[in-house]
Amino acid sequence: MKSKDFLSIADLSRERIRTLISSAVAMKSEGWNSLLREKVLVLLFEKPSLRTRVSFEVAMRRLGGQSLYLSPDEVRLGKRESIPDAARVLSRYADVIAMRTFAHETLEIMANNAEIPVINALSDLEHPCQALADMMTVFEHKQTLEGLTLAYVGDGNNSAHSLMLAASLCGINFRIASPKGYRVQDKILRTAQGFALENGAEIFCLEDPRQAVADADIVYTDVWVSMGEEAETEQRRKAFATYQVDSGLLSLAKQDAILMHPLPAHHGEEVAENLIYCQQSVVFDQAENRLHAQQALLADIMGGLEISLPGYRR
Repeated sequence: MKSKDFLSIADLSRERIRTLISSAVAMKSEGWNSLLREKVLVLLFEKPSLRTRVSFEVAMRRLGGQSLYLSPDEVRLGKRESIPDAARVLSRYADVIAMRTFAHETLEIMANNAEIPVINALSDLEHPCQALADMMTVFEHKQTLEGLTLAYVGDGNNSAHSLMLAASLCGINFRIASPKGYRVQDKILRTAQGFALENGAEIFCLEDPRQAVADADIVYTDVWVSMGEEAETEQRRKAFATYQVDSGLLSLAKQDAILMHPLPAHHGEEVAENLIYCQQSVVFDQAENRLHAQQALLADIMGGLEISLPGYRR
């Protein structure tokens, strides 16, 4: 029987997110183990990455397993090899697939035809692994997830989608400031609004970054031009010209607010030069936590986790 896929943050319940965060925190302090000994992860990438590839490969090694990276040129999905055929072949060799792709539809076809779990390592619709690491990072620095306010400034992209869903599942108020034409998708927004209603959170879609950031606990931004959107660079720079997170905008948040960015950062565009190195920044904690959150996710998907941490606030 096929185990569960992880294509969207919405695939997780509130309780499962809490369990994964608890497990990730435990694994971060415990170091290496052999939970996934004799297990194999295939990294199937259509888009290159620093954090995604390295964090998944190291995560599998820390869990006692093995990983295999397949580059875009090696597979050429949909051209050299059909997606359903690749899914069926990889299911005979490996135990789990982590796929980084341009189109979310490609990921869904892979999952529908694979007999092993498929993880969304990034698509044009969502970036759920990043959002899971983000929630872990917020918990580490705030010691809770409930009742906080997260302000996202910028493009309503894949990272924004997953972050909004994760925040609403965890009871975090979510404000996003984006220019017209660059807002989050209505379908994702409706799903997040349903989660927010269930978990006592609120979602506000705004245009004014100052209104979004005012008195926030977390200030978050991401690139204006994602991979695959290079043809829109100048158009997007003009649209987002007033959406840069700088020290002035950050000062409108709470005094102990944290600054987040999933990286890579375009210094001087979405975030002011050197701001991610300031005292309020937890950007590199986020990057590290991709490793630990994905360790917990992999262990859960392939073996199940029952790790309870004392002091975890529910």
